[in-house]
Amino acid sequence: METSQLRVHLVTAINAAVAAGAVIMEVYNGDLEISYKADDSPLTLADRRANEVIMSHLKLSGIPVISEENKQVPFEDRKNWSVCWMVDPLDGTKEFIKRNGEFTVNIAMIVDGAPVMGVIYTPATADLYFAISAEKQAAKINLSGKSLSVESIFQEATILTPKAPVAYNRVVGSRSHMNDDTLLFLETLKTDTGASAEMVSVGSSLKFCLLSEDKADVYPRFAPTMEWDTAAGHAICKALDIKVYQQDQTTELQYNKPNLLNPYFIAAHDQFFA
Repeated sequence: METSQLRVHLVTAINAAVAAGAVIMEVYNGDLEISYKADDSPLTLADRRANEVIMSHLKLSGIPVISEENKQVPFEDRKNWSVCWMVDPLDGTKEFIKRNGEFTVNIAMIVDGAPVMGVIYTPATADLYFAISAEKQAAKINLSGKSLSVESIFQEATILTPKAPVAYNRVVGSRSHMNDDTLLFLETLKTDTGASAEMVSVGSSLKFCLLSEDKADVYPRFAPTMEWDTAAGHAICKALDIKVYQQDQTTELQYNKPNLLNPYFIAAHDQFFA
């Protein structure tokens, strides 16, 4: 897909994410109306409303959508999609329920199994992150108290320039899904590199955002995630030459797979995998 086309879709994704963020905050400040899915994961009124808003924006593109809150399309049909949207209307529902602010709206575009564009919006803080991977540039802007056109957002956003770490001592992990494998990774990193590695815990796709802002060096994920959890963050990291490799450390995460469950992965700068 040409960059000019991706720019048009990026505008759509930004508008959808910010609009979804507004309805999420309306629920956040009121009754969450919590229910539970078949797998016991929580679902709130905000998840449903945000999905409706995002779908109303994305359907105009004519491109199929994979969203956590939509009925999943069988792979027999999806396998013919060379392009699709990948959406998590409210990533970090557990953090949303805790009202700790660590939740995001994730919207990505997938072309031939790879993330090529990503938008992450944090409704509680009004931070917007976005990138077209091929442009090798990602940006961030805080929209708090602002009513900006997307063109103004493009002009006023800060370009992100994370530096390759000298030592991988800032490890970011999940606030709600910490486990022994992740802690073992941390201890092994300390042994192998001699670094005084420390774990920083944060919810949702904010972990990718910390990498993009040079506030973390490596993000190991040895617990289940779905494609919609990672696609937008992966696209943003890809624009900054931050790899999101499967646990084998040689193969990037792939999208629109027969099974939308991700393998375990590690996200870090190129040098980490050398």
